[in-house]
Amino acid sequence: MAKMTIDGNTAASHVAYAFSDVAAIYPITPSSPMAEVADEWTVEGRKNLFGQKVKIAEMQSEAGAAGAVHGSLIAGALTTTFTASQGLLLMIPNMYKIAGENWPCVFHVSARSLAAHALSIFGDHADVMACRQTGFALLCSNNVQEAMDLALVAHLATLEARVPFVHFFDGFRTSHEISKIETIDYADMDKLLDRKYVDEFRARALNPEHPQQYGTSQNPDIYFQIEKRQINIT
Repeated sequence: MAKMTIDGNTAASHVAYAFSDVAAIYPITPSSPMAEVADEWTVEGRKNLFGQKVKIAEMQSEAGAAGAVHGSLIAGALTTTFTASQGLLLMIPNMYKIAGENWPCVFHVSARSLAAHALSIFGDHADVMACRQTGFALLCSNNVQEAMDLALVAHLATLEARVPFVHFFDGFRTSHEISKIETIDYADMDKLLDRKYVDEFRARALNPEHPQQYGTSQNPDIYFQIEKRQINIT
């Protein structure tokens, strides 16, 4: 492991880039640097763990970014996004679908207060706490080193568990704190990645040769049995 002096946003994005085919993005303070640095790495020709550059797609809103994440996952591309605050709230409808369909993915969030009686751009956990009911697992990093380490845990765990993750840390307090940390090399990440789970994920993608069923309409006698089972699991 090499030593690097970076901020929490860059630490999280370092891992997200390694495990992603696509990043659907829309800027919002204080998460914007995660997407910006990923875009810079793509321009520089940096390769992820699958030997390719990450496709960066900037949408016209956070809701669009979340929809792009969902669609990209269905197409068989490992996809991530970066957001905070009201931007995360706009992603909630698609988060329900991603979790309900058991797609592995990680949203990286530099947690920030929500605009209610007034607007604040500073950190608290109101935004991520508003997502507890979506079915996403929540994983919190406390400092810059953990932002990298637990980002890796989230990306590995989501592939095996098929449960999507919100990996979050304090906006500005951790996202913009510059600290000297031990950087996890992509070669070391690759040793921890079980490609079996990646292959299983890609096999579930929409393919006319291997039809899959999504978005069904169910009568209440079936729907509420499944809903109750999901609640008991979580």
